[in-house]
Amino acid sequence: MAKKRTQCETGTNAAGAKTMNQAPAGQAADAQGLSKALAAVSGGAPLCAHSGRVVPGAVFVAVSPDVTAAAIHAAEAVTRGAAYVVAGPGVTLSPGGAARLLPTPNPRLVLGELAKAAHGADYSGFSLIGVTGTNGKTTVCFLVEHLLASAGWPTGLLGTVAYRWPGGSRPATLTTPGCLDLHGLFAEMIAAKTRAAVMEVSSHALDQDRVAGLSFAAAAFTNLTQDHLDYHGDLETYFQAKTRLFTHYLTAPDRAVVNFDDPHGPRLLDMLPGSVGYGLGPSGTGNWRPLRGEILSHDGSGLTLGVSFEGKAWEIVSPLIGRYNAQNLLAAMGIGLVLGLSPAAMAALSGFGGVPGRLERVVNDRGLNVFVDYAHTPDALENVLRAVREVTAGRLFVVFGCGGDRDRAKRPLMAAAVAAKADVAVLTSDNPRHEAPEAIMDDARPGLSGAARVLEDPDRRRAIAMALAEMTSDDVLVVAGKGHEAYQQIGDEKFPFHDATVVRELARCA
Repeated sequence: MAKKRTQCETGTNAAGAKTMNQAPAGQAADAQGLSKALAAVSGGAPLCAHSGRVVPGAVFVAVSPDVTAAAIHAAEAVTRGAAYVVAGPGVTLSPGGAARLLPTPNPRLVLGELAKAAHGADYSGFSLIGVTGTNGKTTVCFLVEHLLASAGWPTGLLGTVAYRWPGGSRPATLTTPGCLDLHGLFAEMIAAKTRAAVMEVSSHALDQDRVAGLSFAAAAFTNLTQDHLDYHGDLETYFQAKTRLFTHYLTAPDRAVVNFDDPHGPRLLDMLPGSVGYGLGPSGTGNWRPLRGEILSHDGSGLTLGVSFEGKAWEIVSPLIGRYNAQNLLAAMGIGLVLGLSPAAMAALSGFGGVPGRLERVVNDRGLNVFVDYAHTPDALENVLRAVREVTAGRLFVVFGCGGDRDRAKRPLMAAAVAAKADVAVLTSDNPRHEAPEAIMDDARPGLSGAARVLEDPDRRRAIAMALAEMTSDDVLVVAGKGHEAYQQIGDEKFPFHDATVVRELARCA
């Protein structure tokens, strides 16, 4: 059972882990010093990664990579009564606090081990599954949750849309929660007799080692396309962040499931002998096991997928549409197979209806064909619109915008993806944050040069209304970018705005 104890919340970066290719945090830090911190948190001392929340007797971990900031936080923690301060190279304390300093090469790694000890959860018999990639993480996680639950495994889920497990839930705040929050959530799941949990593991979380102290029984890589380059700088650094899930946190390389259709997939597969490579195209050869799929039929009602693996073959009928969803189904099956499920168990995926905000059909009073989708990268838009284009009898309308304070380089690429598929592209705003919506639209507009027809309005509600006003029964509208999100962020404030709700309201008024 997890310990019932008070723990300081985190408000900053955190991380690291004890895995097959990485020394345990106890080896990374001074062994005697770490044992003091472990003993303290195991005995009930609060654990904090935010100096402003330190209480007397707490163990504080200074996770900031900036030495100056870490030193300031460490000094504040001492002033507030911390029993021990774990900090990285270059951090010193005044003579009065020096005895409390526990130096370590990487405080984030230590934080994970301390968080695990603080909660005292027994991870034996608990299988943790991670899914990483630019697109598809949420759908694959929902598919895996459905597959394992259908096989009789009480299963939890953590990701962009939901944090939930049998008998419990929490509001989803981040794609991947912080280290302290993660360990707390898993402790609750284990206490509730949950057998497995599947989680989205973002590149930010991997770079910041938020999954410190955790070991993954299986992990999947869906794809890698342009996104988050405002954070990572370039695609290679982004790829290296993704690989950490497999090289630092996975229990064994043969528990990896990798999309060989993605250009980065074969490279990752070559790093993981015995892993499962899945896809719809030619698989090539290597020291890995191919899980091959073939789309046998595909229309507006769904798809039929033929699958083969290690001499066995089967078919799956799914209400999901699109090549990318066939790949998502294969990823979920690959995870099920490496966890020991039989091919026969895969039939349960036929009963999975979809994910909120992922090509979600919006039932409305006018009977129009309207979908909302979370697609907010060039690749995601291309995949979603290709899938919808194949089942559209009339015109395809697409309402989209680009997020503010994010990678500017992808804006014209997103617009070009829309221009390539839409009969009518409607450019609007999508969480402009601290940028002017018109300036964001200016960045995107060059990508629309080849569009059949373009409408523009920075007011997202009016933009949706423009599209609905022109639609007929054979047309299809995709409102892209928000999906399940229920807000429009302007500056630091989030205003209520849910695409599906707005569509239903406007359709009633028409």
